[in-house]
Amino acid sequence: MKQYILTFFFLFITLISLSQSNNSKNKFRVTLNDLKMQSYEKDSTANALVIYEYGNSYVDRNDYDLRTQEKHKIKILSKEAFDEANIVLYLYNDGNNFERVKNIIATTYNLVENKVITTKLEEKDIFKEKYNDNYTLVKFTLPNIKVGSVITYSYTLRSPFMFKYKGWKFQSEIPKIYSEYRASIPGNWEYNIKLVGGKKLSVNESEIEKNCLEVGNGGSAHCGNYKYVMENIPAFVEEDYMTSESNYLAKIDYELKTFNSFDGTKKDYTKTWKTVDKDLKTDAKIGRQLNKSIKPEDYLSQGIINEKNKLTKAKLIYNYVQDNYTWNGEYKLFSEGSVKGLLKNKSGNASSINILLHNLLKASDIDVNPLLISTRENGFPTKIYPVLSDFNYLIAQVTVDEKTYLLDATDSYLNFGAVPFRCLNEYGRLLDFKKGSKWIDIKPNKISSVNYQVNLNLENDNLITGKISSKRTGYHALNIKKRYYPNPDKYISNLEDKFPYGEISDYETIHKDSESENFIESYNIEYIPDDTNSNIYLNPFFVTFFKENPFKLQERTYPIDFGYKDSYFYMLKLNFDESYAIKEKPTDLKLALPNNMGNIVFASTFNETSFSLSFRINFKSHIYTPDYYPYLKEFMSKIVDIQTNSLILIKRQE
Repeated sequence: MKQYILTFFFLFITLISLSQSNNSKNKFRVTLNDLKMQSYEKDSTANALVIYEYGNSYVDRNDYDLRTQEKHKIKILSKEAFDEANIVLYLYNDGNNFERVKNIIATTYNLVENKVITTKLEEKDIFKEKYNDNYTLVKFTLPNIKVGSVITYSYTLRSPFMFKYKGWKFQSEIPKIYSEYRASIPGNWEYNIKLVGGKKLSVNESEIEKNCLEVGNGGSAHCGNYKYVMENIPAFVEEDYMTSESNYLAKIDYELKTFNSFDGTKKDYTKTWKTVDKDLKTDAKIGRQLNKSIKPEDYLSQGIINEKNKLTKAKLIYNYVQDNYTWNGEYKLFSEGSVKGLLKNKSGNASSINILLHNLLKASDIDVNPLLISTRENGFPTKIYPVLSDFNYLIAQVTVDEKTYLLDATDSYLNFGAVPFRCLNEYGRLLDFKKGSKWIDIKPNKISSVNYQVNLNLENDNLITGKISSKRTGYHALNIKKRYYPNPDKYISNLEDKFPYGEISDYETIHKDSESENFIESYNIEYIPDDTNSNIYLNPFFVTFFKENPFKLQERTYPIDFGYKDSYFYMLKLNFDESYAIKEKPTDLKLALPNNMGNIVFASTFNETSFSLSFRINFKSHIYTPDYYPYLKEFMSKIVDIQTNSLILIKRQE
């Protein structure tokens, strides 16, 4: 029999002696100070606080299953945090084997008239229910919860699934003072291990324990024992302009790479991309559907088939799929026979629609490859090694005259070369079953823009009349097309509601269908401004780009991801006769982000018969690192202030 020594697979571990002392019992014990605590000094807004949590995962030496002991101690600081007392555990099963939870102990502590009152969870209040075919829920709620309560709960998870080694989340929606995780991994199991979230460990220790696991006939393995601690962990607060929180939460994840059996056999779980490419080529859910031979004449008109210009032909095929097949709202990347169902029902999941698009383009002799991606809410796919479960979506990449275009035919309002916002998740894996797959970036090349031009006249009766024209491009055009074309009357009605103190009329849009890349509209307006005696106060911004500052955190530790670069421009001209005069105008402003990554230019001029104003905003990157957050926060604050508080004082001449 063979003896296996642990191999280390991650770079952030430093091999040093692991302390044998374990004071988790003392830290888990509720103290008088815990009960008297009324707020958390490092975060005065916190509704609850994890004072202490502890996890310990190891392989049982008798049953050889994976055990995880967990302990949690939480302070309830306000009634908004009562949900922290609702505990839900997800237990996995594959139909034959099941995860189980044992030894659930939960207690609520309250300080009442200087006496500590404890209320224990009763076994009858622990419930189990089926969640889906692979998960069962175990649920319980700690009793007698009040503002000021301290709750503790502990349990042991037993799992037969070593491929699902227990990960650990150091960060959550509430702050934590102390979070400790210990892992003991026998050398038979080799894992890829990654620390996510960019937060530093306060303790990062490891040691080798010899012969931690023994089997019959002298077989044994050494274990790598690890101790990780994070302290004073801020709450993770979601804010606008971010991708999935799973990209940024501080945590440790495990992916089984290889299992070495005591009989000398070896099984690889994590493969190379070269191996994955080979497997995908013959996979019934992906490769066989992508390589299916189809006849263009069974789908396309002779006009499309006979088109000589390849780019024009690609666009016509793209429009054909858009117009004839409806997305059912599902992704279902790995779904056997999905294209067959799409052809039968004229409706199907995203992958089936884009596989059909791929096959029609390929059959029409157009250079096309499938692109596996993960949507923004699904998180970034792992780049270190192949994890197919990280992907949940498929689009197509077309190359014509050495220029590439990303295509997704699920949205009838999308233009050729654009993908839905949900797909703007940094990168994807381009499949090429002849040359091999590779990572490519997913970034819109064009800037999306919003432009307004407002021409007004101030009449002698103080009535302002004029015309507002606008043009939107890129994703800004896509968003408004989705609002306008399904119901133009409703769109115009909503537009009228935005002018409660004025009236709009003669609405026009240049485009009669949704195929244009731009959206251009115009309408007339009548407006009566505020006036006091002979003074008229006018806010020149009849349209605002941002109603409020979306950035409200004291500090943001994850990137600001807009998805695409964009710009905004507002220009106004107000004409009047000699009976009026401009007495005050807004203050001009120029502001730039560091490294010229964005800028604001606000300026106005006037003469005896007119007033002109221009306001330009540029975001020159689609993504900003957290270092830019305070600057973007100030940037947005200035934008909102300019749109809200820019008043023009117009005085009637005597």
